[in-house]
Amino acid sequence: MEKLPPLEKVYEAWSALADGRVSVCADERRATVASSNGQKEYTVAWDADGHVYSSNDNATYWQGYAGYPVLAVLMEQGQLPLDHAAAEAFTGVNWTELNERFKRNYAAAVAHVTNERDLDATQLDASAHAVMDALAALDLTIKRGPTRPPKSKKA
Repeated sequence: MEKLPPLEKVYEAWSALADGRVSVCADERRATVASSNGQKEYTVAWDADGHVYSSNDNATYWQGYAGYPVLAVLMEQGQLPLDHAAAEAFTGVNWTELNERFKRNYAAAVAHVTNERDLDATQLDASAHAVMDALAALDLTIKRGPTRPPKSKKA
């Protein structure tokens, strides 16, 4: 993999899985992942060999690394380790709001949730690094999806 995501994207992927926001349609080689505030839905797709993944989430589309929807799908598929306890610890986190509040300082957003929920930051960090190590070892190509990232739904 050419470019790894920020470590904090693992936490966002955990939330997506814990919240049930990931829906995999394996027969179609695609999945949908709802944003943490429910205002967007991203599409993750992969080739028949499972070596090329694409997504229209902002990180994958604009930054060229596997965004949290891709990470969540890879965890759901068993290609990346999933720490169920860690995922449950991040249930119900509105990452959209936090990332705006902390001006895209993802580490500060994770620290805020960890402190607010009195979580074991050392253990979570170790679990997140295990995911990143496994991701780095995968023979994957990450591409932007064929459609631009979605706009927020009108309220």
